[in-house]
Amino acid sequence: MGNNASKSAILLIYCKDKSGIVNAVTDFIYNNGGNILQLDQHVDAEPQRFFMRIEWDLKGFEIKAKDIGNIFDTQVGLPFGMQWQLYFSDDVPRMALFVSKLPHCFYDILARYEAGEWQLEIPLIISNHPELEVVAKRFGIDYYCLPVTVENKKQQEARQLELMAQYKIDFIVLARYMQILSESFIEQYPQRIINIHHSFLPAFPGSKPYHSAHERGVKIIGATSHYVTTELDAGPIIEQDVVHISHEDSVQDMIRKGRDLEKIVLSRAIWNQLGRNILVCGNKTVVFD
Repeated sequence: MGNNASKSAILLIYCKDKSGIVNAVTDFIYNNGGNILQLDQHVDAEPQRFFMRIEWDLKGFEIKAKDIGNIFDTQVGLPFGMQWQLYFSDDVPRMALFVSKLPHCFYDILARYEAGEWQLEIPLIISNHPELEVVAKRFGIDYYCLPVTVENKKQQEARQLELMAQYKIDFIVLARYMQILSESFIEQYPQRIINIHHSFLPAFPGSKPYHSAHERGVKIIGATSHYVTTELDAGPIIEQDVVHISHEDSVQDMIRKGRDLEKIVLSRAIWNQLGRNILVCGNKTVVFD
């Protein structure tokens, strides 16, 4: 009997769709004394790809937590050609927060963190500006100001990666961090860097997209949260939302509504990351409720 009291396991799975997958996975859990708490599945019909998220109670489960992955892979994963990820409910992820000067997402994340909405630790904040250090101190979080220029970008990213390792960071959130990460940096954290931006791209690029959108008379504004890839602002989308506006809204109204939406969309993306609800396949995501 494994020492698995009072926690659950979560499996995220995708593979080519074929008969018997659900039966094989659920039999693996049932035959080893597990009780399924939640099961969700999806079949992408055109490429015939199967996706599943399944969670089960480990109390009384006959396989020790450290052995579940290897045994599952041998008995189920390999025969079905599965790509899979295994997590446990008592794992507490460690998140690094990257921010520049715009504080709206930064404050929102720290407020939710302090309120205990999320099961995570934020031991580290990195910025290319000093302005928000006083806020980090208020929350007791270590803050590193690492200004980035064309000349020192490589050295500063190397320092950032050192800090990621030192603080044992699991994933990164860019809370309006206004720097483009290099390919070599991104490759160290595949599908573990979450970004947020307005959804005016590519129609309204530049430093004043809300002004351009206001001049054009747009009727909705939106926000997109996605994983960062080497293709700028084109990684797998985690969460999106929109809000309607009218001719009565000024540019400042649009900016306010857009920033409110960015906070909500980014928080949803973090929630799904923490809940192990996201499967990435190619440049698309399946996000289970």
